[in-house]
Amino acid sequence: MSITVYAAVWFLPFVLPLCFYAAFTDMASMRITNPTILALAGVFIVIGPIALPFETYLWHLLAMVITLIAGIFLNAAGVMGAGDAKFIAAGVPFIALGDLRLLMALFMATLLAAAVSHRGAKYTPMRKLAPHWTSWDESKKFPMGLALGPTLAFYLILGALFGA
Repeated sequence: MSITVYAAVWFLPFVLPLCFYAAFTDMASMRITNPTILALAGVFIVIGPIALPFETYLWHLLAMVITLIAGIFLNAAGVMGAGDAKFIAAGVPFIALGDLRLLMALFMATLLAAAVSHRGAKYTPMRKLAPHWTSWDESKKFPMGLALGPTLAFYLILGALFGA
């Protein structure tokens, strides 16, 4: 992995609760809230200079801006939800460029697991544990926060365990 253990360990305790909160709110209300996204971006802005070399930190900030602009266009085209686009933009700076292939594989596996578990629970008695979740009643939309949040969390956990 390209991310350092040092960086992953610094980011992990702050990012982990935000990732799981994003997944929860997206399932419950089909929204990833702006305060969650701002907190995620804020974690990088505050902790990033401690965890990363300054030049790398600046490049990652630029990646956040570029990803946000791309996400705005994808949202306008109806490809993804606004919260998903903003969460991706806020999460991108935590990813080391050399780990993109790993991240894509991790995201595919997490997305598959999220889709199977969410759709499976939707048609079982487990649905009664959270009967008012908006995501149960959606037929075409999927709460991508259920895949995006855990992907970032798993990536940082792997970085803390097996990073450079």
